[in-house]
Amino acid sequence: MDFTQIKYDRQEAIAWITLYRPDKLNALTEVMVREWKDLLLELEQDETCRVVIVKGEGRAWSAGVDLSVFQRIKVEPGYGMWQDGFDLINTLERMPQVTIAMLNGYCFTGAMEIMLAFDLIVAANEAKIGDTHTKWGIPPKWGMTQRLMQQVGKRKAMELSFTAAAISGTEAERIGLVNKSVPLEDLQASVEALAAKIINNSTQTIAAVKHLYQYGSTHSLIEGLTYERDYKFVSTDKAENLKNFKKEI
Repeated sequence: MDFTQIKYDRQEAIAWITLYRPDKLNALTEVMVREWKDLLLELEQDETCRVVIVKGEGRAWSAGVDLSVFQRIKVEPGYGMWQDGFDLINTLERMPQVTIAMLNGYCFTGAMEIMLAFDLIVAANEAKIGDTHTKWGIPPKWGMTQRLMQQVGKRKAMELSFTAAAISGTEAERIGLVNKSVPLEDLQASVEALAAKIINNSTQTIAAVKHLYQYGSTHSLIEGLTYERDYKFVSTDKAENLKNFKKEI
């Protein structure tokens, strides 16, 4: 698969995706979103891939949808880029692999909507994260209001959206928007260490647990408890993980 606006590298069980329009702060275009979506759909079926990490080239993770896109097309339900972005987000939440957003810099608006769909987020202290839909007069279409409210609470989510203010990675960790914030120079090492801890565990059980968390995030507590209780799961990698357990004790 050939790419023009993202880069793809593989390090054994870890897939690295780099958003690659550094001269435009990795702003999202029709091409970038489609390439990103297509690669995720391929990785979703790859049983040798266990963790997917997405980073940005240069000073940004992504500054959001390139404003020039709005001069050419409609980014609205029923149109190509909106659907590709919607499918990308759904794939991030559905795929059995653990997805990690490595926020090295700016992450605004449409990019932040995509970020909210990642399983785990590690940010540089220096990163700037913000919902600027109200600044540009563009209503959110990829789930900003619902996922942000769910992740940081209704009042904090409304504050971030109403003010269009950018917060640092440090502040994002404080309010629970990201898992961890570290100095930029330590960011990649921290993400690699996190991925290594994940890979030590049962791939199949992680996939099952991710599915249960995703179900619970869109259903009531009672529904989630019932679904978890009745969920059928068979692990074939249990023996290997029991070996790891014996090594640790």
